[in-house]
Amino acid sequence: MSTNSMHSSLSAPKDKLMNDLRMVVTDAESLLQATASQAGEGAAAARARIQKSLQTVKENLADAEEAVIARTKEAAKATDEYVHENPWKAVGITAALGLIVGMLIARR
Repeated sequence: MSTNSMHSSLSAPKDKLMNDLRMVVTDAESLLQATASQAGEGAAAARARIQKSLQTVKENLADAEEAVIARTKEAAKATDEYVHENPWKAVGITAALGLIVGMLIARR
């Protein structure tokens, strides 16, 4: 499997996870806003803890996203270098994958 196709097959679940985490943070923020009118010392303390936790999650999410982007760029660069250094191997691997995919499609 080429690095590009492997990267794209791994990238989709990561993107979905990042989007899901963003939605959780957004929903939690909405919940906090909806309960802002709730009185009581316990509710205020709970909201403060949740807000602090949400801020930490947002920062960690941003850091994780930056790390994924950096690794993606490194993988793309490594793939580019490999193809330039080994063009015939890259062509052979691509042809073999195309043959396998073609055989699988022909079976249907």
